[in-house]
Amino acid sequence: MEYVNLGRSGLQVSPLCLGTMNFGPETSEEDSFAIMDKAHELGINFFDTANVYGRKKGEGVTEQILGRWFAQGGGRRERTVIATKLYGDMGDWPNEKRLSALNIRRACDASLKRMQTDYIDIYQAHHIDRNTPFEEFWEAMEVLRQQGKILYVGSSNFAGWHIAKAQETAAKRNFTGLVSEQSHYNLLTRAVELEVLPACEDYGVGVIPWSPLAGGLLGGVLRKIDKGRSAAEHMVTQLEKHRDKIEQYEKFCDGLGEDPANVALAWLLKQRAVTAPIIGPRTMEQLEGTMRVLEIDLDGAALARIDEIFPGHRTAPEDYAW
Repeated sequence: MEYVNLGRSGLQVSPLCLGTMNFGPETSEEDSFAIMDKAHELGINFFDTANVYGRKKGEGVTEQILGRWFAQGGGRRERTVIATKLYGDMGDWPNEKRLSALNIRRACDASLKRMQTDYIDIYQAHHIDRNTPFEEFWEAMEVLRQQGKILYVGSSNFAGWHIAKAQETAAKRNFTGLVSEQSHYNLLTRAVELEVLPACEDYGVGVIPWSPLAGGLLGGVLRKIDKGRSAAEHMVTQLEKHRDKIEQYEKFCDGLGEDPANVALAWLLKQRAVTAPIIGPRTMEQLEGTMRVLEIDLDGAALARIDEIFPGHRTAPEDYAW
């Protein structure tokens, strides 16, 4: 495994990030433990989670699974760069969601307790909170940093101008600012190329793409249907919308002799500012198969063909003006 720096920080992470959203709802605790152990064995040290994961409001089911895995010892916590998120609704009372200083304090303490750790490597805002000024956000994060409860701060689902404002506000406070941004980015969803990626590149913020396979559409969906495997209703709807592109893409991947899911991830690793796409394996087989990504080197011709199938964006304003 060749590790990379997360944005401009000195933090070294694997170029694939293990997403844990399936742990609990889709993957049993026993299987989740096995997948995390295997991830370490394969050299993946970067794990992502969130306080709302687990589909049981306020319980933080997935963070609890991580906590029980960490509690087994054996260097599991020490070898893991753990990133978790806050913003989502964790209760029915006011101040149990979003990014107020009060919720940041309470949410952090609750995540630490669930994950049975005394610090969080990267504490991420799961979404922009338009009702909380960045001055309040950064003051709360500074306090957590001073208390040793967090090391770095990241964002998720921020627009380009949010990232710029966050970084400029942090700079005025002589604070490090954001080191990472989790964005919805894949071959079918490329709007972040307009302003988010350029902003991250300029500020040295590492991009962590979520849903890199577009909910499974880029994972060889036509092959699976041809083999008699069913697809979720929402995927069938999206497939009909994008069928022509998906057919071209899977044919292109066949020509490369590579799995469509791995090509989609390898493509992301070639994009500006991208540090590590989030992979969300439900099974050990899926995790092991993903490691092929790190051996795929798409050349200029391959990248150009992919852009023909899935046209992207130039940096704003040239994308729509001169």
